[in-house]
Formats: sequence, structure tokens, C-alpha cells
Amino acid sequence: MNTFDFQANSLDGTPTDLARWKGNVLLIVNTASECGFTPQYAGLEHLYERFRDRGFAVLGFPCNQFGKQEPGNEAEIGAFCEKNYGVDFPMFAKVDVNGDNAHPLFKYLKEVAPGVLGTEMIKWNFTKFLINKDGTVVQRYAPQTKPEDIAGDIEKLLAA
Repeated sequence: MNTFDFQANSLDGTPTDLARWKGNVLLIVNTASECGFTPQYAGLEHLYERFRDRGFAVLGFPCNQFGKQEPGNEAEIGAFCEKNYGVDFPMFAKVDVNGDNAHPLFKYLKEVAPGVLGTEMIKWNFTKFLINKDGTVVQRYAPQTKPEDIAGDIEKLLAA
């Protein structure tokens, strides 16, 4: 099993197989519109623009589990991201990343790439998972890690 074996609904509700990105490097991020880390949308979009022609995508998964910082519906989330940050990378419907109702993708990501001291729980918005071209999780990044600080790791995977 790997990242490309999962499916998620896009912001418009369309079921989307992550296998459509097979052969690409991915950065999967749980996002929120009212978080102190929300300005990272700009950095994520910059990474997407910089590397997408080389086989890279950012996949954003809004989540309302941390301080209720993603209260909007999917249409509101999409409008906010586009208006405020010019987000053009794929965004998905709101998901849970922790608990019994966590999306299967995030259950998998947490299991194969645990956080500090082996904890599987995602601690906050903008936790990031870097995925290589064959769907293997390569690295988990804390919310505080700025998107621009991941560019070198993306370069290495794209060159591999």
C-alpha cells in the first residue's frame, strides 16, 4: 500500500483517485483558513508554481479539528484560498486527520511517518508529508516548517 492507493473528494465533491499523480512528487498538507500558519498558503502555491512542470503537486486537505480554524464549507474554503493566496494547487473536501473519523489517507500517513517521539497524532494545521514518485512517504514536517524550507528536499526527489 502507498499514497496512490487512496481516494478523496475534491472541493467540488468529485471523488478523486490519488493514483492520478502516480510518478509525481507530492506534498500533502492539512490546511485551515483561520490559523496563524495560514499565510503558508502563499509558500505552498509558490512551490507548486516552481516545480509543477517537473512533476510536483501540492495537495491541500482543509481540516477543522484544530481550534475550529476551518469553519467554512468547501465553496467558502476554495474562494478564500483563491482570493487571498491565488491557490491553484488541488484542494480537497474538508477532512478529519485525527480520531475515529480520520480520513484513511491521513491514518496511513501518520502510521508510516510518525511525528516527534513516534507519536502518530497530527498536532496542528499545516503538517506536511512529502511523497516520492512511487507513493512512499519520505518525510513529515511540523507546521512550523515553512514551505520554502522544503524546496531542497523536493528538488532531490524530482532529480531521482
